[in-house]
Amino acid sequence: MLEKTPITGAAAAPVSDGLPWERRRWAVAAIFTALAMASLDTAIANIALPAIATDLQVSPAEVVWVVNVYQIALVATLLPLGALGEIVGHQRIYLCGLLLFTLASLGCALAWSLPSLLVARTLQGLGASGMMSVNTALVRFVYPSKMHGRGFGHNALVVATAFTLGPTIASGILALGPWPWLFAVNIPFGIIAILIGLKTLPPTPRATHSFDFTGAALASACLGLFITGIGSAAHKAAPALVITELVGAVLFGWILIRRHADHPAPMLPIDLFRRPIFALSAATAVCSFAVQGLAFVSLPFYFEDILHRSQVETGFFMTPWPLVVAFMAPIGGRLSDRYPAGILGGIGMVLLGIGMVLLATLPAEPSVANIVWRTMICGIGFGFFQTPNMKAIMSSAPPHRGGSASGIVATARLIGQTTGAALAALCFALADREGATVALALGAGFAALGSVMSFLRLAVAPPKKA
Repeated sequence: MLEKTPITGAAAAPVSDGLPWERRRWAVAAIFTALAMASLDTAIANIALPAIATDLQVSPAEVVWVVNVYQIALVATLLPLGALGEIVGHQRIYLCGLLLFTLASLGCALAWSLPSLLVARTLQGLGASGMMSVNTALVRFVYPSKMHGRGFGHNALVVATAFTLGPTIASGILALGPWPWLFAVNIPFGIIAILIGLKTLPPTPRATHSFDFTGAALASACLGLFITGIGSAAHKAAPALVITELVGAVLFGWILIRRHADHPAPMLPIDLFRRPIFALSAATAVCSFAVQGLAFVSLPFYFEDILHRSQVETGFFMTPWPLVVAFMAPIGGRLSDRYPAGILGGIGMVLLGIGMVLLATLPAEPSVANIVWRTMICGIGFGFFQTPNMKAIMSSAPPHRGGSASGIVATARLIGQTTGAALAALCFALADREGATVALALGAGFAALGSVMSFLRLAVAPPKKA
């Protein structure tokens, strides 16, 4: 039987209402340095795959697991580590995740074979999960309540900037040295962030119920099989394998929900999904990142195969989206401290949908400016939506459930991106050369659905303060 102890107790004194400015800026530096490292790592690994395959003498099909194992370890453990953060303290999970990520980066740099690199990458994904699972929860305790929107805006800014600069940084490092340097560069930044975090990160309220290890295994199996199944579908694996993986994910999820039906803090936070604002905000997040996944997979093919642009031009055309997101995220954060997320998020999703339609209906021979302003509209919409929606998710959950809410923020992002990428692959399989146009149109549909769900939040009463 699961322990049903109330979660009102706290083993550590909660932060009153954010940290004083002097301490807050150092805590923010530690949090965002680690977040940037984790966000950069996927882009950096993608760029390094050809060099790794050549050096380790493995095939492209084998080396792609360098990315896959990281992603699976990350997604599968987000919810369990978020739940553990509610029990032992978010700052402890964050620092342990950062320490593991840093040590695993050393392991990646010293890897002598593909199996040794895969082990290190799995541990690195687990460390990244420790950081990302409680990242937004920590931001909530570091910033005072009146500045939460600004804090979440800065959080989104860091992710967008890392995403934008990732390929450039990776290419620059590879121009100076071999691929192990891509992982070794994490080590000094990780050590500095750990030392600062140990002194400045605030203690957070801690629940008194015990950690459910069986539930954690079920949650990891559910999310791990789901992300693997979606990835298998994207790589055109045998239908029987894809169905088996997805059915297994549903089965483990159902068992977990039944097991935690009466639990005070379920691993899969069904208690939070009973809150309409939380459920709508999480669903809208999945839609928005599905749009991003569809666009980022299909647009390179669209630019090169249909518009006959070069790879260099394609990279240039893809840059405005994340660049504008980085610019808009803090603006959306400040506005979210004054206006409802339903309005801001709805407007952002409408703009994102309009941008997708405009890209799908580009003329046969568009000018550079004609392409760039369309991708900028997508970036404006996505950036305008992201921060208010993140704040809505976190503020609709009580403080003692901040770890699970933070885990859902990261899980929604990764599930949306993976689903979008898989759907883009399906569009290419069904429509061949026209698959990119179909994927962009499908992305516009997801944006429309997300905007409807966002505006529906205006009809829902806000949750009572915990």
